[in-house]
Amino acid sequence: MRIVKYRFKCALATVTALTGLVFLFVSIVEKFQSCVEDMPGIWENSEDESNRRCSDLFYRTLNLSAEQPICPRIIKGDHTAVQEALSNTLDVSRKKNPLTENHYLNMTKDCAAYIKERKYLTFSLSKEERNFPISYSIVIHDNIEMFERLLRTIYVPQNVYCIHVDRKAADSFHLAVRAIVACFHNVFVASKLENVIYASWSRVQADLNCMEDLLQSPVQWKYFINLCGLDFPIKTNAEIVRNLIVLNGKNSMESEVPSPSKKERWLFHHEVKNELSRTEEKKSLPPISTPMFTGNAYFVAAREFVNHLFVSPEVQKFLKWAEDTYSPDELVWATLQRMPTVPGSNPSNSKYQMSDMAAIARLVKWSYLEGDITKGAPYPKCTGAHRRSVCIYGSGDLHWILQQHHLFANKFHSEVDNTALQCLEEHLRYKAIYRKGLM
Repeated sequence: MRIVKYRFKCALATVTALTGLVFLFVSIVEKFQSCVEDMPGIWENSEDESNRRCSDLFYRTLNLSAEQPICPRIIKGDHTAVQEALSNTLDVSRKKNPLTENHYLNMTKDCAAYIKERKYLTFSLSKEERNFPISYSIVIHDNIEMFERLLRTIYVPQNVYCIHVDRKAADSFHLAVRAIVACFHNVFVASKLENVIYASWSRVQADLNCMEDLLQSPVQWKYFINLCGLDFPIKTNAEIVRNLIVLNGKNSMESEVPSPSKKERWLFHHEVKNELSRTEEKKSLPPISTPMFTGNAYFVAAREFVNHLFVSPEVQKFLKWAEDTYSPDELVWATLQRMPTVPGSNPSNSKYQMSDMAAIARLVKWSYLEGDITKGAPYPKCTGAHRRSVCIYGSGDLHWILQQHHLFANKFHSEVDNTALQCLEEHLRYKAIYRKGLM
């Protein structure tokens, strides 16, 4: 009976397609949502003809394809397709002008039209996802289009998103972000904004501000993930949820024994004016009984970890001590992750060392580690460009990226290789709907 009911609803969705574009969008979404709710096993047999018909109809409405027929070949790692994408990137006549703050201010005057035009997913694609909400902190300062494309790709209505905008960002950028955010019930700008200075405490504080706001949200999220504007997911929301379920309350973050040069980061007091500078004043020893570790600013943490930051006197004392260190975002989280009193942490024993390649939060290619993997390099050379020794991915990186276990990758930029970004967007949307990759 369930199958008959399901097929009947899909047939109704097909008939609806003839009644007009606006009604089509709303009706397809409603019918597909009821398919998901009525058929918990809808994805178990994606080759079933009626399942496929319903998915096809939905995908035609919400696919993000920018007419990139080479995307499936790029995803497979086809060398000819990658070279074609590179030629297109170098062809000035093919370059697309990025969307500006004014574009978004105009689009968001009608939120319903904006959500439809930009093809946001407005309902959960599975009960598993709906029952496992995630919270996000996104720290940004410019490039409105990259932020909005990131938000669109990770957006689902059951999650909650805190956006921290650098206080010194342009007024037009602040206005555009707030206009976008106002169109969603579960996206908001952080209640307190920081003037973010490179390598200073302000970067940690930005995330702490969002964490505090997120804990006040009525959404009972399970995990926290922090991002920046040039991050992009390489997993669908369903895949992210399944990875987090496997963690079973543990955190995932880089945490390793510091090198001698990194130990110097907390030996001296640092001051912030227009930039961070080291003084000759020596700092006191860390106010903790466990060793110091280093990692990076981006991580995956259980809700219990986030809550513990604000209620533990030991953690609060440590955070206060770290405020005048150099690049505290690369030592605070890594050290907390190895304190036995912190929820979801690992012991300080060397058995629990975790590199960025082993953690699941974020995939980064550092220029000084790229090379021939058959000769011991951790990853192949970047096919895009570099910024501060970090690879801005090109189309030739996608095949390798999508084989990794990480949830997000950094960095992507439309002005370096928009084809890479479009193909990744299309791949993730296709996979979200069909539960299999774009091939």
